Amino acid sequence: MSILKNTTQKNTIAVLDGVRAFACLSVLFYHINYLAWHAHVFTSNVGPLTFSVAMVGWSGVTLFFVLSGFLLFMPYARAILFDAPWPSMRVFYLRRMLRIIPGYYVSLFLLILLLNPQYLQPAHWGHVGLFLTFLMDSFHETYQQINGPFWTLAVEWQFYMLLPFLALAFRFIARRGTRRKRLFLLLGCLGGLIIWGLLTRYWGRSFELHPDQPRLLPQPLHDAAMIVLYGVSGKYLEDFAVGMLVCVGFILSQHPATRQRITATLGRYSPWLWRIGVLWLFFLTIWNNFPFAPLLDPFIGAHNWLVELAFASGFGLCITAILFGPTELKKPFAWGPARWIGLISYSLYIWHLPILVSFTNYIVPLLQGWQHSWIYGLYFLCAALVVIPFSYLFFRYVEMPGINLANKTRRKQVVVEKQAA
Repeated sequence: MSILKNTTQKNTIAVLDGVRAFACLSVLFYHINYLAWHAHVFTSNVGPLTFSVAMVGWSGVTLFFVLSGFLLFMPYARAILFDAPWPSMRVFYLRRMLRIIPGYYVSLFLLILLLNPQYLQPAHWGHVGLFLTFLMDSFHETYQQINGPFWTLAVEWQFYMLLPFLALAFRFIARRGTRRKRLFLLLGCLGGLIIWGLLTRYWGRSFELHPDQPRLLPQPLHDAAMIVLYGVSGKYLEDFAVGMLVCVGFILSQHPATRQRITATLGRYSPWLWRIGVLWLFFLTIWNNFPFAPLLDPFIGAHNWLVELAFASGFGLCITAILFGPTELKKPFAWGPARWIGLISYSLYIWHLPILVSFTNYIVPLLQGWQHSWIYGLYFLCAALVVIPFSYLFFRYVEMPGINLANKTRRKQVVVEKQAA
């Protein structure tokens, strides 16, 4: 675990490494089940409830977005509420580039060369340009192409580009008055961001389901608005905003003026927050097995306008409970192996699906006559013996140089902020 010590900054929140691991492993578990299901290895004969649990791992993506909102908004929330130094926009963008681009670009070119050589043809160069500029989530031609998880990197990247400007707008609104007034104004801003996310999702989803309905804008402007505001599946601003709301509570708990009251209150209620969050997430997992499902489907059915906020809210409650809860609740997420998985989660997230798809295409057909349970188990063996070791090596030799450089940039910024103070 020495690499964990070498790459973890002092201000890292240890339990969130474990939460990130849970998010990544959830997506891995989902893709194993999805591929095994399509290969007729894993079937719905296991029962509707078990099948629902097996297929809910996609929501790990939502958890990733909530975590990003929480972690990236921290310095801005501290500056808005407590007049801490305002984060440098240049440093923010530079650190995000060093963290995301090396691993993404290397994996993109390797996957094109090894598994998708058609993208080397001139007819596909425009599509490659969309991948290079993180716009692959906005067009059906590139959405979930080359590598399924790539579209989420586009959503993340666009949030990175937007966040400093959102924070400036929040500061403009909430910069005056007492700390209490600032807090309520900031919460109002985040509530507005959630509403904006819901409205754009509802709008985009309605045109996805009913493309022939009347438009308020001329067709070219409507198409441009769809690309910018919705893309193919939405921009998930409501998910990021939930993480930002949890971040505000955490920042309040770190300041001497509010630490005792916030920590005591949230600590007292953390067991209930955990129970409510877990029960709510479980309900979201199994609701479609009940007779009332048709009533809820327009709201929290797949891709519908409230489903992301519903899952994000459950995850937000659970994260709050973990941050302020007892040691017994924190311990699984602060466990060394869990934090290690969280550390390599970016590489693991990028590479697990191409490796599992290759296993499905080239190995599973050779196992004709094997019991399905044995083949299903081999998926997990492939994940343990191939996916995770490969992801570690990719992290070590592709991601880590950029991470170290980003951390040096951050340390220099901290020195500048201290000198300015």
